[in-house]
Amino acid sequence: MAQQPDPSSTQEQQPSAVLTAAEVEALQQGQSDSAANAEAAEQVLREHDVAARYRLNSEMGLWRILVFIVGACLTIFQLYTALAGSRPILIQGAIHVGSAMAMIYLLYPIHKKLGIKANTRSWAYFTSLGVDTVLALGCLAVFGYLVYRYDYITGVDVQLFGYSNLDTFVAAAGIILILEATRRCVGLPIVIIAICALLYFWRGDLVPVFDHAGSSLDNVVEQTFFTTRSIFGTPIQVSSTFVFLFLLFGVLLLKTDIGAYFNSLATKLTGRFTGGPAKAAVVASAMQGTVTGSSVANTVASGSFTIPLMKRIGFKPTFAAATEATASTGGQIMPPIMGAAVFIMAEYTGIPYQTIIVIAIVPAVLYFLGAMLSVHYEAKRYKIRGLDSDYLPAWKLLARKVDMLLPLAVIIGLMLAGRTPANAALWGLAATLIISLLRASTRMNLKELVLCLEDGAKAALPVIAACASAGMVAGTVNATGLGGQISNGILTLAGGSFLLVLVYTAIACLVLGMGLPTTANYVVTASVAAPILIETFDVPVLAAHLFVFYFGLLADITPPVCLAAYAASGIAGSNPLVSGVTALRVAIAGFMVPFVFAFEPALLFQGDDGILTFLRTLVFVIIGMTALAAATAGYFVDRSHWWESVALIAGGILLIFPEILSSLGGFAVIAIVAGLQIWRRKNTKNTVTA
Repeated sequence: MAQQPDPSSTQEQQPSAVLTAAEVEALQQGQSDSAANAEAAEQVLREHDVAARYRLNSEMGLWRILVFIVGACLTIFQLYTALAGSRPILIQGAIHVGSAMAMIYLLYPIHKKLGIKANTRSWAYFTSLGVDTVLALGCLAVFGYLVYRYDYITGVDVQLFGYSNLDTFVAAAGIILILEATRRCVGLPIVIIAICALLYFWRGDLVPVFDHAGSSLDNVVEQTFFTTRSIFGTPIQVSSTFVFLFLLFGVLLLKTDIGAYFNSLATKLTGRFTGGPAKAAVVASAMQGTVTGSSVANTVASGSFTIPLMKRIGFKPTFAAATEATASTGGQIMPPIMGAAVFIMAEYTGIPYQTIIVIAIVPAVLYFLGAMLSVHYEAKRYKIRGLDSDYLPAWKLLARKVDMLLPLAVIIGLMLAGRTPANAALWGLAATLIISLLRASTRMNLKELVLCLEDGAKAALPVIAACASAGMVAGTVNATGLGGQISNGILTLAGGSFLLVLVYTAIACLVLGMGLPTTANYVVTASVAAPILIETFDVPVLAAHLFVFYFGLLADITPPVCLAAYAASGIAGSNPLVSGVTALRVAIAGFMVPFVFAFEPALLFQGDDGILTFLRTLVFVIIGMTALAAATAGYFVDRSHWWESVALIAGGILLIFPEILSSLGGFAVIAIVAGLQIWRRKNTKNTVTA
């Protein structure tokens, strides 16, 4: 049954009056979207996500065969090394990066106008594709040189006599090819940052602040390309071993139509409550994020169904877009994939992957709880009720498809049992293939199965490019000591205040995140910002790394860039900037979560405090988040006056700090506001009755 209407409501909206027969059927059958919605969603994705602007198969002609060959070979190589064992770091990385860069040049044009909807018979298009073919072959040659000359490059001769002119030329060509490929499929910001890092490595003696002795240009090029501390550093080492397998797992899992199942399951669980479809969007996006690991892709995939439904039952377009963007962005903090950055985090921190994903569940749930609370109070304010049971999927129908969750259960179970990520991913892939055979709609023939090899490689291209370019930045930071200088600068600016250091670090992560994908953003911020929290304020390693990871990710819903909000606004038909500001409001409680576990690591089961400290912190945080969500929505027990909203914000912030006195003071303020609103609402009801 639907939730009972608010007694004070005079304009209760009825779902039966606003849902079409097609939408009811989609809810009941678990269909994610219609063909028209899918086409519109694809267009929005290409507009807002650089990684989606690749040439279509129909545009490539005979070049399509070359793309397939390179992609299939890359996937087969990754599967082979996962089974037989990885090659030496430089060989594994060279094959991994070289194949990916070749595919990028074949798929991504030098300018977007030469890609989607381009005139494939024009001279410009043909010339562009021809030049890109040469560049792709150049990638295979340059990185093939690294494989072919591996014994020489790592041998004694180089250590005694240095690199040859040919070596230096090849290294420079490799760096340039990586940067241009990254610009095409990831975007310009990460390329600019990488170039600035290399220039700083070369002529740091000319920089007025954070200067260092500098280095020769040849040394910069050689150290960047031929060592395992830069391009082939930790990010690419992780990407070339098991991140690729998890991305391939996500591609295969989506073939089982699990996205539609997530939507229908979330609708069944939350649809009947106040503002049900919006709450379903939050839950579905949390589930979707365990597979896709991309804010924009997640927004478009689930938003094409949830956003129109939210609008139909009474939510404003800007709020519908903001809710979907907030929830989809949070998908990247939801274990087990966490935007692929979690695998690099395990290497940087030395904490096992299976430990991180367990600990990360608590802050992830708090983030989504904050979004749910914002939705709830917004729905209460505008008296938007849930869906009647007739419009919800039947449990019997959902139970028939529960096997779709088996691959995720296999991966999580094996990881918790102590298996390596690569081993768990392989078993997850096997489980997904078996599940796909159970239904005619998802059963793949031999041709479709072979094409999955190419699709898996395509899904990994943005991650590989981002990791390679971000590795240049991380390598420069380590080689020049830049991280320590920036940390000292932040500490001096903050005057030693822990709170100000957290604020400045959060702002830096947000700014970097506005132009970088999640993985690259984490690599940069973990190298620059995390050390100051660990070394100066004794913040536990995992808490510091999760702090910078969260704020780098939240840039996707922070104006003025807020890519996820822009993508959602394209589906909702709302103002993009207003949607971004609204997303900031919806996620305001989630913005507080990283500060909580930085102040009180017990929330992450870190430090020496026991379970009582964890429970106390958890309870106070939930109450504080509730107050913040109610304040920003303008509704708590009843509609709030402006001063009540201010009081709720103050009380919520006080509860977030771990000190007992401040928390009790915040609780008292919230209780007073709640009591006043209960009294006012009761008097209003009595007046109406009289």
